[in-house]
Amino acid sequence: MEETAAAAAVEPAAEKATSYRYWVREATGDAAPLPAPRKLDAADVAANPAPATLGSAWNQAGTWEEKNLNSWANSRIKDLLGSLDPLEFSTGKASVYEVSRCSGDAFLVIVRNKKRVGYTYELSLKFKGEWLIKEENKKVKGHLEIPEFSYGELEDLEVNVRFSDEKDLSSNDKAQICKDMKSFLSPIQEKLREFEKELKER
Repeated sequence: MEETAAAAAVEPAAEKATSYRYWVREATGDAAPLPAPRKLDAADVAANPAPATLGSAWNQAGTWEEKNLNSWANSRIKDLLGSLDPLEFSTGKASVYEVSRCSGDAFLVIVRNKKRVGYTYELSLKFKGEWLIKEENKKVKGHLEIPEFSYGELEDLEVNVRFSDEKDLSSNDKAQICKDMKSFLSPIQEKLREFEKELKER
């Protein structure tokens, strides 16, 4: 009976000695000491800066975020296209003096900490000019209508001419003036390329 009791007492002790918790608790003196917690100082923080994120303060993970840039974009397009230089033609001259319609949207999207920008707009620009028609200088006013265009599509930009008053203009006169006014296409494209560049840098 005594031998059986002694064996029963040894078995739990042996099992206890081989358990992980027992081993950790009874670690020998030459084992590596556990790391002690240490408060980071300013030098540690400066040496290990947090990775930069493109989003707002609440979006430090840089996941999905969209910003509406309409107010800035509308104002910037009007400023750029309102500063177009006048053009002279073989029988006349003209200038764009106002952006009368600037309809559309511009936005910035952050996805997985990557920035993407885009826009879609329709424009109408007021012009005025003077052409030599039937040996008489005739003043002409109208609009340059730019149909909907989007980011990256400036090479396909179109300009259509609409006259404010065309009752005294013949078909040939209108055709010549339209041809002349479409010379503004290239300067308009240059201004909008500048707009796209500024948009990407925001």
